[in-house]
Amino acid sequence: MKADAIKLDGASAGSVELDDAIFGLEPRADILHRVVRWQRNNAQAGTHATLGRSDVSYSTKKIYRQKGTGGARHGSKGAPIFRHGGVYKGPTPRSHGHELTKKFRKLGLRHALSAKMMAGELVVIDAITVDNAKTSALAKHVNDRGWKRALIIDGAEVNADFVRAARNLANLDVLPSMGANVYDILKSDTLVITKAGLEALEARLK
Repeated sequence: MKADAIKLDGASAGSVELDDAIFGLEPRADILHRVVRWQRNNAQAGTHATLGRSDVSYSTKKIYRQKGTGGARHGSKGAPIFRHGGVYKGPTPRSHGHELTKKFRKLGLRHALSAKMMAGELVVIDAITVDNAKTSALAKHVNDRGWKRALIIDGAEVNADFVRAARNLANLDVLPSMGANVYDILKSDTLVITKAGLEALEARLK
């Protein structure tokens, strides 16, 4: 399929041919959900921990005699039923990540790109260059285009001056083609891809 391309200032930059196998699929929510869940689980730190009965700092001496007190029989102040005692079966440091095949991850990325195309939230631009690499100039272009919470995907390497200019814009993220992922694509309101980014994505997703 064909799509119109523009320059950052809004001027026409011709048209580009989009691969139907990447941008023309019927988006499936189940595939997108699995890939996003895989991403978010892998991003979890998994450093949560609590002190168990053997970890709390208490004397190991029996707190009172076994019989004759009229109360329940206890041996340790660190038991879970006591205040400041150890936590029973509390969380321990672990990884929340799970495996997902490379083939399925590529499929999820194709469906995410197709979802943006179908929703009319995909914009193709010629290249990302900003005169004098000024944040104010870039902010004006973004506001003029009406982009809100936009994600820009460039080729293998992102222009360093452009990244510097975009760094202080809260509603703009910039990624190289290898950094393109389902979660960030779906989270954005507008997906902007350069011509170099299109070529790199098509090569990556073949």
